[in-house]
Amino acid sequence: MPSNTSAPPAKKKGRRARLLLVLLVLVLVAGVGAGGYWGVSTVRGSFPQTTGEIRLDGLSGQVEVKRDALGVPQIYADNEQDLFRAQGYVQAQDRFYEMDVRRHVTAGRLSEMFGEGQVETDSFLRTLGWRRVAQEEYDKVLSPETKKYLQAYAEGVNAYLKDRKPGDVSVEYAALALTNDYTIEPWTPVDSVAWLKAMAWDLRGNMQDEIDRSLLTSRLTPAQIEQLYPEYPYALHQPIVDGGAVDDSTGKFDPAGKGGDDEELGTGETPGTNPAGSDGSIGGSDGSADGSTGSGGSDNGSTGSGGSADGSGASDGMTSQLAALSEVLDGVPDLLGPNGNGIGSNSWVVAGRYTTSGKPLLANDPHLAPQLPSLWYQMGLHCRSVSATCRYDVSGYTFSGMPGVIIGHNDKIAWGLTNLGADVTDLYLEKIGPDGYLVDGKVKPFVTREETIKVAGGADRRITVRSTERGPLVSDRSSELEAVGQKAPVGNAAPDRGTGYGVSLQWTALQPGRSMDAIFAIDRAKDFASFRAAAENFEVPSQNLIYADTEGNIGYQSPGRIPQRTKGDGTLPAPGWDSSYGWKKQYIPFEKLPYEYNPDRGYIVTANQAVIDPKNYSALLTKDWGYGSRSQRINDLIESKIKDGGKISPDDMRTMQTDNRSEIATLLNPLLLKIDIADPHVREAQKLLEGWDYTQEPDSAAAAYFNAVWRNVLKLAFGNKLPKEVRAEGDCINVRPADATGPVDEQNKLVRECGQRDPDSAQPDGGDRWYEVVRPLLKQEKSEWWTTPGNRTDQATETRDQLLARAMKDARWELTAKLGKDVSTWSWGRLHQLTLKNQTLGTAGPGVVQRLLNRGPWNLGGGEAAVDATGWNAAGGYEVIWVPSMRMVVNVGDWDKSRWINLTGASGHAFHTHYTDQTDAWAKGDLYDWAHGKAAVDAATKDTLVLKP
Repeated sequence: MPSNTSAPPAKKKGRRARLLLVLLVLVLVAGVGAGGYWGVSTVRGSFPQTTGEIRLDGLSGQVEVKRDALGVPQIYADNEQDLFRAQGYVQAQDRFYEMDVRRHVTAGRLSEMFGEGQVETDSFLRTLGWRRVAQEEYDKVLSPETKKYLQAYAEGVNAYLKDRKPGDVSVEYAALALTNDYTIEPWTPVDSVAWLKAMAWDLRGNMQDEIDRSLLTSRLTPAQIEQLYPEYPYALHQPIVDGGAVDDSTGKFDPAGKGGDDEELGTGETPGTNPAGSDGSIGGSDGSADGSTGSGGSDNGSTGSGGSADGSGASDGMTSQLAALSEVLDGVPDLLGPNGNGIGSNSWVVAGRYTTSGKPLLANDPHLAPQLPSLWYQMGLHCRSVSATCRYDVSGYTFSGMPGVIIGHNDKIAWGLTNLGADVTDLYLEKIGPDGYLVDGKVKPFVTREETIKVAGGADRRITVRSTERGPLVSDRSSELEAVGQKAPVGNAAPDRGTGYGVSLQWTALQPGRSMDAIFAIDRAKDFASFRAAAENFEVPSQNLIYADTEGNIGYQSPGRIPQRTKGDGTLPAPGWDSSYGWKKQYIPFEKLPYEYNPDRGYIVTANQAVIDPKNYSALLTKDWGYGSRSQRINDLIESKIKDGGKISPDDMRTMQTDNRSEIATLLNPLLLKIDIADPHVREAQKLLEGWDYTQEPDSAAAAYFNAVWRNVLKLAFGNKLPKEVRAEGDCINVRPADATGPVDEQNKLVRECGQRDPDSAQPDGGDRWYEVVRPLLKQEKSEWWTTPGNRTDQATETRDQLLARAMKDARWELTAKLGKDVSTWSWGRLHQLTLKNQTLGTAGPGVVQRLLNRGPWNLGGGEAAVDATGWNAAGGYEVIWVPSMRMVVNVGDWDKSRWINLTGASGHAFHTHYTDQTDAWAKGDLYDWAHGKAAVDAATKDTLVLKP
């Protein structure tokens, strides 16, 4: 499941430091460094009080807050509202600035804090309308009980803010006050609800794949694009649920079912159909009579251009439009991580018959972008006496700004989350005009609203948001998206292009839902039945839920609001002018979603792989699963441990979490060793791979070299053949002009073309989709993908081994430049580094800023698609952009023997002891003891704060 929650500025594109932020940074740094007015007293003035007594308005009884040596709080109260009121107070003590920035993101109000540089981001967020939907959710949908909890939480936050000057809340406000008259507003319940919309946005599924497939049509044929998006390898990587079907007689999913699935769950169309024209083609044919590769190659091996349905070539206009949309998406702050397939997680549960404790063991580690402070906040919420009127005894990982516990355990059950990856967004091409948009030959009027964006230090900006019956017109938020070009690749039945098409977004999270109700219900669930009942309301984001209880049961449930399409499969933008490409009124019914309970195999693994084999399950959850490398490795590790009667210990679970074997190396490395290398320097590097066991330890020279080879294989075979819209910024190649035909000559000179994508989300990213692309190609000595043109230093390649040899040479000299000539000094950790950045004042400015506000770097092991998922994007470099954002191993029933760790620490205060005090242990793969019971909590307590009415 579920990072850059606290990131105010957008992603790297367009987020170069604005003058305001630079000034704030310089003032803060100068003050702290000089020990003057902005010195120690200002920094420490916002640190929380953790001992003694504080009177808190609204409490009906006394509340204790017990913090351990890591500053992790455990709250004890006599009633539920006091419990959540205290949770709000304590989280505000440690993390309010993070909470405040986060709510400005979700409301599209960053400009109020950071000025006009955030207007474009705010405009897009206002167009999506997260805050509006959250308000409607609170007003009309959530239960009265949930509203009481949210209100109590907000009162706790506001009790902390009362009578405090901004500089007393966080040192960042002291800096903001110098250039901005920003005033902290009271917290509201809707501020908490809106965070769920942000979560849903970053876990929205295949929207980026939908855009990228369309962008690839400018350079590749449909057949080539299909090769780059292979089917999920069900024969190699088992799905989460290894059986089951919807029972015709009951209309419900049966884990033991054998088929006879309800046809109503189908898409109404053959899988793979592309929905943009009357012939079902958005990319169209390759434009050639014999199906050969189209024109448009480059000197770096471009395999040619795709074409439209009439063979006229890819659409410059559509490419420009979707590329611009992709750029706008890059500009939205990533609350969980960069766009792409990196967002994921591992979770698994093992039944007691296979564990040393005789009870289930449950592990979870969400893979998200690193941030400072961490996305997660560890906490315990305890009713002193659990009863019908005070039902909570729960601890685990929470989100600052939201009441309840998201992942963890109570006194009866434990649960974990990973992202299911359901396809819950669809883009629609819209034929728009001055009076509205076209549907089935008739013009429908837009639903419009006006939004005013307040700008710190500048004039207000006003925008008009237009929406279709499906959702907001996202193309309004970019000048490049105002119109589609003159050659949009659609079928002949499409309406006249006129000035072009717009793009609208349909998304399940834009309808009010009850996920907040589900969080509280899960926190107090006592068995699988009540857990599933709670999960039914966990509508967005759609998550894999794993389960274990003190009775020895284990289970899995796939909840979520997942659309049923009347036509199309969601892999490409659909024609909005044809109503047959819509969603059915009813989402896939919860009772028809897959689940398991005590499966015979005795364990359940979820790591973003396919949920279920479609042979017996016709409902389309998505066409774009993670490809199962991590999940299958976990399955294999469990099987190897329990065979012949072996038992799994909690420490075995921890060891599995830190498994860093490279799965692609098991396929590619044997071929690399067979290549005859003449260059002694390249041969010296090749020798590093001899005897390598495929593990990616921080001190491994072999891992460093192999990953560099893998990066260069991808660049040569694929990256240089992709259009600029998906390649990384700074990645420049020579290509033919788009309108060139025939051989390169004086009239068709090559032009320099540079990538446009943020490096964190560029392609080829090297994840496990690319493992599946390369896997069959490694068996082919010749393929169009192995061909590359020559240059001044390298001959052209025509075969697999020629390309691999060239990649090995390129990797050798790349690492020589980065790590030095002596291969004995190379290490993966020196390439693969994690730097934790303070997301508001630590992402820009002079080097002294980085030293004071940021932490690191840490040299890490692990890698992309490894179980220890310290991910990196091969198109962008080796920097760590994904991490296990926390790790936990729950010892079900013997709760105090559970263990956990956070990426950073409990505090969001930049110079506090608990800012990053868990990171060194996290980097080593260590875990800390997790006290839950009263005696264990008391034994671990270092500070006690008493909150009194």
